[in-house]
Amino acid sequence: MAEAARRRADRAPAPRPLRGVRGGAAHEHAPALDALIHHRLRLGILSALAATDSLTFNELKSILKTTDGNLSVHARKLEEAAYVTCAKRFEERRPRTEYRLASAGRQALQRYLAHMEALIRATRATLGR
Repeated sequence: MAEAARRRADRAPAPRPLRGVRGGAAHEHAPALDALIHHRLRLGILSALAATDSLTFNELKSILKTTDGNLSVHARKLEEAAYVTCAKRFEERRPRTEYRLASAGRQALQRYLAHMEALIRATRATLGR
């Protein structure tokens, strides 16, 4: 069975990268998707924070169903890009880390969503022909 799948994959044409949309078609000179946001976990963090004022580390971990280490690495990347802010404090002798969506993160998420919507429209137009 694996052999048949490999033969099919060998015959399939290589996918072409979509860089962006201009005039309803993919265009190589259009900007690429924001790679920082495009990662599943980072997109999840930004989306969750966009829906509320703030979330704790444990709330995000629960929502995204991920590990401490994974969430920590991706949240730090967003923090370094100034897309999220992170406040650490102690509450009843326990550390509490709280994240908020920064204005740069909100703007980046809006640009990303607009870009994805344009790609979806272009794809639907192409499929409808």
